[in-house]
Order: sequence, then C-alpha cells, then structure tokens
Amino acid sequence: MQYLLDVLRDEKANKYAGGIYHKTQIDLTYNSNHMEGSRLSFDQTRYIFETNTIGLGNEALNVDDVIETANHFRCIDMIIDDAKETLSEEFIKKLHLTLKTGTSDARKDWFAVGDYKTVPNEVGGMNTTLPEDVAGEMKILLSEYNAKEEKTLEDILGFHVKFEKIHPFQDGNGRVGRLIMFKECLKHKIVPFIIQDDLKMFYYRGIKEWNDEKGYLRDTCLAAQDKYKTFLDYFRIPYET
Repeated sequence: MQYLLDVLRDEKANKYAGGIYHKTQIDLTYNSNHMEGSRLSFDQTRYIFETNTIGLGNEALNVDDVIETANHFRCIDMIIDDAKETLSEEFIKKLHLTLKTGTSDARKDWFAVGDYKTVPNEVGGMNTTLPEDVAGEMKILLSEYNAKEEKTLEDILGFHVKFEKIHPFQDGNGRVGRLIMFKECLKHKIVPFIIQDDLKMFYYRGIKEWNDEKGYLRDTCLAAQDKYKTFLDYFRIPYET
C-alpha cells in the first residue's frame, strides 16, 4: 500500500502530470505565496510550474513573485526528498536560502538569505525574538521538538506557533514555517494541509491566540486537512484517520 509520501516521490521522480504531486505543488505554492502578498494568479502559478515559462499578457508581473514561485516549487521538492529526516537548523536555513535566492532581497547587504535575521522585525503588530537571541531560541525549540519521537498534529502546530513567534528570518518566515509543517505531517503519516484564502484570517488568529486557546488554530488546520483529504480520496491515496 502506497501512502502519500510514496506517491509524491514516485510522481516527482517520474515527472507525472495531473496527480497529487502536481496539485500539491501548484496549490501549496499559490496559496502560501498569495498569503505573503504575491500578485500572481493561480493560473499564472500553474503555468510557471507546468511550462517553466511565464504567460505574458498585458499585465506587468513582479519579478520577485515569479522567482519566489519557481523557488517555492524547489522547496516542496526538498520537503518531499527529506521528509523523513530529523528537522534541523541546517535544513530550515536551506529552505530559506532556496526560497529567497535570486530575489531583490538577496541583493541587500543587510538581508541574510539562508541565515537568521540581522535586523529586528515584527509580525502582525507583535514583537518577535531579537536577532541576537534567535540562534539560541531556535536550538531550544528544535531540541524540545525533536526529543519527542512520535509527533501529533498538535506537536507540529505548537512548533509552528513558536517558530513564527521567533520569526528567525528577515522575511519568508510564514512560507518556510508552512513548508516545515507539511514536511513533518508527511514524516509522521498525518494528512497535511494547505491554508487557503478563506482560512487565512482564522489561521493568523489561531497563531496569535494559541497560548490561550489552541482550538482556534487546531480547528482551522483540521478544516484545511479535510480539504486535502478530498484530494487524497479523488486520487485514491489511503491515509490514516
């Protein structure tokens, strides 16, 4: 019996079009980038994945949006290839490097592509970990998380919340964080999920309120998980309930 990770790896290796790998690449990349301000449409994202070209009409496209879309496809390949590996700082930094390589951010001296931030930042009006404290907090976070051999969905969500509140990179934290969640779900045979536009504000609220009410984020991700289960059912891919 082939579970999701096996199917993703087979379809990726065989360059199979029209299956769950194809759908995951486009849906996850479009939605995760769109949440962070990308102006590419779903069809433009799909066109870049399917043809490795840009369908130019009368609309001007942002170069960074195009580059980060192509880079995000590579990031998804990384989380499929390395799904069973233990989560590490090295891998997380490599995801960030892959996502941001070739962008205008990469040309800024102060923007540490593939490394932790050098300038304080905030998210949603909330302060995040100061640059000088990021490395230490990331080590503690990963040590605590990896100490648990078997992870539940709640463990993965808890890691995600702490990761986003540390906000270790100058930019790209949300996308890297959601890629990590997808990877860890694959590793532990938990049905993964893609946060789509209709759930975006519930997802942000869930992160903000996690310490007081875990149900907000859990229910949002379970709703997204149910959506992904419909894809698995359609492609006849078994999953544990």
